[in-house]
Amino acid sequence: MQASDRIALLSAHVREEIDHWVSKFPAGRQRSAVIGALHAVQHENGGHLTSELMEAVAAYLDIPSIQVFEVASFYSMFETRPVGRHSVSVCTNISCMLCGGEQLLAHVEKRLGIRIGESTPDGRIFLKKEEECLAACTGAPMIMVDHRYYENVTPARADEILDALE
Repeated sequence: MQASDRIALLSAHVREEIDHWVSKFPAGRQRSAVIGALHAVQHENGGHLTSELMEAVAAYLDIPSIQVFEVASFYSMFETRPVGRHSVSVCTNISCMLCGGEQLLAHVEKRLGIRIGESTPDGRIFLKKEEECLAACTGAPMIMVDHRYYENVTPARADEILDALE
């Protein structure tokens, strides 16, 4: 597939978003816009990236595809397979662990009927693999839902949060 054909996979809105990020960096440094580009593509593609869309980002930015694939596979904010509509992370790092994070994770897994790295059968919730740290140690235990933090979470509060997701 030619570069122009790959670029055509990106909507006008996504190309505009990528251009916005490219404009923030010096000429010739368009690689710096990869994270912003992948966010835009993932959002428009229902929450995950495909190889074809990552190739399109590389073509649009005129950089080697491997540079896009490296970013997408390194950062936990990017998904390279279809996942549930809502992304839920339960922190189990040291502060959260000491305050019940592992028990909270076990409760959430049981409540949803899935394990980390899986989505609910209805496609509503994706329970992300454990994060190293979500940087809310003073509010442990905590969970993050769609990049929103909830601190001092009890199992009952986790149920309320999960039940509120559409």
